[in-house]
Amino acid sequence: MARYTREEILREADEAGVNFIRLQFTDLLGILKNVEIPRNQLEKALDDKIMFDGSSIEGFVRIEESDMYLYPDYDTWMVFPWRPEGNVVARLICDIYNPDGTPFLGDPRRVLRRQVEHAKQMGFSAMNVGPEAEFFLFKLGEDHQPTTEPSDEGSYFDLAPVDVGENCRRDIVLLLEQMGFEVEASHHEVATGQHEIDFKYADAITTADNLMTFKLVVRTVAQQHGLHATFMPKPVFGINGSGMHCHQSLFSGNENVFYDPADPMGLSSTARSYIAGILRHARGFAAITNPTVNSYKRLVPGYEAPVYVAWSGRNRSPLVRVPASRGLSTRIEVRNPDPAANPYLAFAAMLASGLDGIDQELNPPVPVDRNIYTMNEQERRQEGIVSLPADLHEALEALKADAVVTEALGEHVLTRFIEAKSIEWDMFRTQVHPWELKQYFTMY
Repeated sequence: MARYTREEILREADEAGVNFIRLQFTDLLGILKNVEIPRNQLEKALDDKIMFDGSSIEGFVRIEESDMYLYPDYDTWMVFPWRPEGNVVARLICDIYNPDGTPFLGDPRRVLRRQVEHAKQMGFSAMNVGPEAEFFLFKLGEDHQPTTEPSDEGSYFDLAPVDVGENCRRDIVLLLEQMGFEVEASHHEVATGQHEIDFKYADAITTADNLMTFKLVVRTVAQQHGLHATFMPKPVFGINGSGMHCHQSLFSGNENVFYDPADPMGLSSTARSYIAGILRHARGFAAITNPTVNSYKRLVPGYEAPVYVAWSGRNRSPLVRVPASRGLSTRIEVRNPDPAANPYLAFAAMLASGLDGIDQELNPPVPVDRNIYTMNEQERRQEGIVSLPADLHEALEALKADAVVTEALGEHVLTRFIEAKSIEWDMFRTQVHPWELKQYFTMY
């Protein structure tokens, strides 16, 4: 991403003929929000003087303390390549501040920034993250409303004419590249209508920003193609759900501290302790990385989703995998997150977990190179392999019991997140679902 000064932003806005600027931020649930201002208010925005009603945003503040301020991050300035209704639109991603000029502790971006600072205090200059956010493309019905009919009948790595979503995916890639993304690969995924586009890793905050932009681009281009894009983890029963595998590593300057050429696996003691921290807190951060009722419809055996808390250097059935690349590319892949997660909170929770492993000098268990999916319960128990939470309620209880993850989130975020998700769980568990009617209505 380019680095901008105030003067450079104003000059580019005029040169590009910008009409509107979206001041973007992300709410507690990971939904992108924005306040749109005309060009004549840009100077005011760059001076941190744009106010909004925080009480209207999920998980922010109460109505009696609603005034909040948007502080734009100049480095996130971007002019969108598409022009809605002929207007040139730009964006700035913002941090949220209180009226007294202090950072708002409920800002998800602030939560991640706090953990990045914690890592720096421990001697690590950056947490680099590369997410693989899968998504589905569905057809629209005659009423132009989304259906659950997939856009194609393709499967893993298929291409046109089987993969008719290929043109949409290609246009997404072209638009991302115009916006400065370095796209590394795009392909059809395992399930019908399912796709993946991978872009180059960056530091945790930049990657979280990029991921929110990526979702916006995917939805925008899909709409232009007459399709509906969704990052819902499990929109269709009986086929694979969408994950967001998170490749991550720690750097000190230009050195990848996860790499040790003297180790048989090429992993440093720091990497091993980080893995141990991830495994220790996996159940605790599941509510953050897999935050919806629907998330746990994906985390079931049989659909390539990681259910079991273990690690391996080559096996894809455990929670943590170590890809083959070494040197600067040495990294671990945490496989349970899904794209419904708030990336700022998810990265913060995983970073805090890994740092705890390093701080406590934890050692991970022996790698599990067998296919865990083929093990029975007794075999898993003998190997010391536990499962992720089976549903959102169990995940919330595990979150409450994990002191490291709760401290990383902070009291405000933790309280509001649990409140929102407990309501979501209660709404789900008290409703009568079609499966119940089909199963019981005529039987009893």
